[in-house]
Amino acid sequence: MQIVDFSINYVLHFCIFTTTPSLLIGLISYFYFNKMTLQLKKLFENKIVKHNIKYIGVGICVGICINLLIAVVSRNGISGRQIFFNILFSVFISIAISNIFSFFQRCSYKFARNFWQITLLYYACNLLGMIVGIEVSYFIISFFYDIPFELFNHTQDYKSISVVVLIVGTIMLLYHLQQRNTENAIKAKEADLIRINQLKTKAELQALQSKINPHFLYNALNAITSLIHEDPDKAEDMTIKLSKLFRYSINSQQENYCTLKEEIDILNTYLAIEKVRFGNRINFDIQTEESLAHLQFPRFLLQPLVENALKHGLKNTFENGFLGVKICKTVSTISISVIDNGIPFPDELIAGYGLQSTFDKLKLLYPNEHEIEMINQPTKQIKITIPLNG
Repeated sequence: MQIVDFSINYVLHFCIFTTTPSLLIGLISYFYFNKMTLQLKKLFENKIVKHNIKYIGVGICVGICINLLIAVVSRNGISGRQIFFNILFSVFISIAISNIFSFFQRCSYKFARNFWQITLLYYACNLLGMIVGIEVSYFIISFFYDIPFELFNHTQDYKSISVVVLIVGTIMLLYHLQQRNTENAIKAKEADLIRINQLKTKAELQALQSKINPHFLYNALNAITSLIHEDPDKAEDMTIKLSKLFRYSINSQQENYCTLKEEIDILNTYLAIEKVRFGNRINFDIQTEESLAHLQFPRFLLQPLVENALKHGLKNTFENGFLGVKICKTVSTISISVIDNGIPFPDELIAGYGLQSTFDKLKLLYPNEHEIEMINQPTKQIKITIPLNG
C-alpha cells in the first residue's frame, strides 16, 4: 500500500514539474503574441507606414513590369540577379519619390498653389527621388554583391532610369489627378445634398412656424365679435394681442431660436386671448427660473402644446380647470412640461395639429436628440427633453 502511495505521489510531482514550465511558457507566449499583434496593428494603422507600404507595392509592380518587358524584348532573356536589381531599384525609387513629394507638398503650400507649380514640383521630386533611390539601392547591393559603392557616380543609370521614371511618374500623376477630380466631384455633390437638405429643413421650419391653427383663429375672431358690443375695450385689447401673436408668427420665420423670455411673453399673449373665451373656468400657471430668461429656446414651441391641452384635454372643463407650463434646466438638457387636469391621453394617441407641429419641429431641430413623454399618472402632462442650446 505504501509503494502504491509513493508511486502516485511520484507521478503527480512529475506531472506538476513537467507541465508547469510548459504552461508558463505558453501563457507568456500568448500574452507576448497579443502584445506584438496590437503593436503591429498600431504600426500598420500609422499614416506614414500605410503610405510607404502602398508605394512599396507600386515599386514591386513597376519592377515586375520592367522584368517582363526585358524578358520579352531581350534575346538572351533575363537573369535572377537582374530581376532582383530591377525590383530593388523600383521599390526604393518609388518610396523616395513619394516621400520627397509628400514632404515638399506639405512645406510648399505657400508658394505652390496652382496646377503648373505643383506639376513642376512633382517632376522635380521625381528627379530627386530617382537619384536618392538609385544611391540607396547601390548601397544595399554593395552588401550582397562584390560591387563597390561610389556615391553619385552612376550617371549612366540616371540617364536610363530617368526615362522609366518620367513615363511611370506621368502615369501616376494622371491617375492621381483623375482620382482627385473624382473625389472633388463627389465632395461637391455631397455639399450640394447637404445644402439642399439644409434649405429643405429651413423651409419646413418656416412653414411650421408661420402656421397658426385655423380653429384658434376662428374662435378668437368669434370671441372678438361677441365682445364688440358687450365690452369694446376688451375687444380692442384682444384684437391687439391677436395682431401681436400673428406678427410674432410671421417674424419667427427668420430664426429658429429665441430667448425663453420672448417665448414666455408670446405664450402669455396667447393665454390672454384664451382667457377671454374660458373666463375663470381654467387657471393658468407658468413656472420658470429667472436665470433662464436669456436661454436659447426653440421659437414658437410652447403655444401649440398649450393649445393642444386646451383643445383636447380641457375642452369639457367647466370649472377648476388647470393648465401649467414648467421649464427647468439640468446640466445638459432643458425639460419642458405642459400639465393639465383634463381628459387623460388615450392609449393610441392620434396627434392633432399642435402636437404634430411640435413633433415635426423637434425632429428637424434635434434629430435623435430629443424625448417626448405622454404621462397620465400621477399627473397628466406632456414632457419634452431637448439638448441645452446655449
